[in-house]
Amino acid sequence: MDSLALRKLKGTIRKRESLAATRYIGIPDDQVHFLNLPFYESGKIKKNPTSQQDIDITNRLIQSVKPHQIFAAGDLADPHGTHRICLNILFDSINQFKSESFMNDCWVWLYRGAWQEFEVHEIEMAVPMSPDQVLRKRKAIFYHQSQKDSVMFQGSDDREFWVRAEDRNRLSAKRYRDLGLSDYQAMELFKRYHY
Repeated sequence: MDSLALRKLKGTIRKRESLAATRYIGIPDDQVHFLNLPFYESGKIKKNPTSQQDIDITNRLIQSVKPHQIFAAGDLADPHGTHRICLNILFDSINQFKSESFMNDCWVWLYRGAWQEFEVHEIEMAVPMSPDQVLRKRKAIFYHQSQKDSVMFQGSDDREFWVRAEDRNRLSAKRYRDLGLSDYQAMELFKRYHY
């Protein structure tokens, strides 16, 4: 079990890596939020059960930002299961807010990470990427040094995360090209969550 001091150090490292990546791609610091959800703070591999406190923290962020778009990892094949847990917290929060007027203009977009991609018939938004954008995404991923190379929950694929992400984006573009659509270097695919 990790001590509180070690957990704080790990959290600080991950926050700084995330800030470095978002700064690199041009997102202002005041638009970056860290939720620090309690379920994650067990100090062990197995996380705490989620609670209303996790949802309340998420609710406060949504209420303060009143977003027009929310992008969330819809990667349910994540071998650690954290993406699924976070997604369920987000869905619970959205269900509590869906009657609020600002949610009429809020679209929730799910994307996939390194473990799987949506099927073509599931896609509701495809964002083409140029070679320069692919390189920019790779460099942003590189800022996450603690997650680079080999990670604890790699799954059955031993390629580095950035390689898997690029291969997935390149394959997505090929799938669209094979359907007779425009030819791009890569594509990031999204599925809308309808609440």
